[in-house]
Amino acid sequence: MNKLFYLVPAVLVVLLSYAFISHGISNQDRLNYGSEDVFDVADLGSVKDSPVELGQVKWIRDFDKGTKEAKAQNKPLLVLFQEVPGCSTASGYGKNVLSHPLIVEAIETLFVPVAIYNNHSGEDERVLKSFNEPSWNNPVVRIMTPDREELVSRLSGNYTKAGLVNAMISALKNDNKPVPQYLVLLQKELTAKSGKSEKAVFAMHCFWIGEGVLANVNGVISTEPGFMGGREVVELAYNPDVVSYNELLTAARSNNVASHVYAVNSDQEKVAKQVSGKSSVSQLGAFSPDRQPKYYMSGTLYRFVPMTNTQIARVNAAIGSMQSPDIFLSPRQLEIYKYVRANQNKDWVNIVRTPNIETAWAQTVSQMGSKLSKR
Repeated sequence: MNKLFYLVPAVLVVLLSYAFISHGISNQDRLNYGSEDVFDVADLGSVKDSPVELGQVKWIRDFDKGTKEAKAQNKPLLVLFQEVPGCSTASGYGKNVLSHPLIVEAIETLFVPVAIYNNHSGEDERVLKSFNEPSWNNPVVRIMTPDREELVSRLSGNYTKAGLVNAMISALKNDNKPVPQYLVLLQKELTAKSGKSEKAVFAMHCFWIGEGVLANVNGVISTEPGFMGGREVVELAYNPDVVSYNELLTAARSNNVASHVYAVNSDQEKVAKQVSGKSSVSQLGAFSPDRQPKYYMSGTLYRFVPMTNTQIARVNAAIGSMQSPDIFLSPRQLEIYKYVRANQNKDWVNIVRTPNIETAWAQTVSQMGSKLSKR
């Protein structure tokens, strides 16, 4: 397409979105967030001097104390039975699962986290035996009410992020607690990464518009604009258990973002020819990514907030449609946004170029300084 034809309205959308969302910084904002000496972001920093098997979560090491806090806060208990020091499975669970920033936030804010060492004597051994848990065992997670009523099946043998997130969401629902949108999006992305993901490629008149539209289709996990066969396309990942290829293509065509289809396999080719016609379908070609992915978000300060790929896609789409993207972010991500907004002179990490939340989170929190509050 002629980029100049679409560039002007696209730029206007970004500028208007930025004005609508950012609002500007008031003097009070500067007073509250302009100095690291007074800025207080709960639990964003690393947990110092903590065993690797516990990850980045700030655990309570006294079960009775945790129970009292859970009752006082009206929250479920999330109890980790862990080998410390432990084998590679135990340390891997701490490094990979219990260090994901959104999982850490969910554990610390939606639950009361308690860690019981399954290879220590004394109080740890007493609690371990009261739950009939084996000693010197791989990680086990049990989520319960303060009265020890199990809210979800004992999590054992599943050492994945998806396994823990699924358990937390089920427990919250069973306890009649709300499930925040950031955790729902994380579940969708992790489910897709565990094998529930397929690829689709649609050509259109403007991939900036297409990327924004397609990200809103339920079941779409991530989007990337680029070029294929001389056309502008959006390559996307979606969960076929949530949306079928037929439904996805139909939704794309109804929104004028699938003028041509590049079929990934013979099944897609068959469906695409039925929906779009034979002349509008080609076999998959070489994909060349655009130099300006997430065009709408890239014009705002949200590009400096560490996010998952699914969050990035949804935030970009929301800004492109003149909606606030805050519903897709966690409280701690919103705190980071406020800090970035009040400290725009710093060289922040552009997460559109670093779409790995663990890496971006560590770099961003490091840039925020060492005077973050620790629990």
